[in-house]
Amino acid sequence: MSPADRPSLAPRTGRLHHTELWVRDVEASRATIGWLLESLGYTPGESWPDGLSYQGAHDYIVLESGADVLDEPHQRCAPGLNHLAFSAGTRAQVDALTEAAQQHRFSLMFADKHPFAGGPQHYAAYLVDPDGFEFELVADA
Repeated sequence: MSPADRPSLAPRTGRLHHTELWVRDVEASRATIGWLLESLGYTPGESWPDGLSYQGAHDYIVLESGADVLDEPHQRCAPGLNHLAFSAGTRAQVDALTEAAQQHRFSLMFADKHPFAGGPQHYAAYLVDPDGFEFELVADA
């Protein structure tokens, strides 16, 4: 179907609504992923015994554990989600957040190529949490 043949869609159509990450330990992930999300401007939202949400400007992210979640680390190289990438401000803001993240149990990936692991024009930090979830913090161009 060509763009001209598509029905008119609402402005929000196609925008990411939410992302749900299944985690082994929601409290441990609150201290790592939750900390990162709040540092990026997400605010804590709803919570329940096995989960919680973080509200962004246009979407929300859920961290959830429970009986259906396997007790295994996330495998970012397996089919499925590889990583989440976030705009993280200036280069100085990316650097400060990268430093702070390492104090919150994140490890810096590709340290030998940091901050240009994505190429000479792409200033970013690639972080992984203890459960194997990768997050990319991208500096403004």
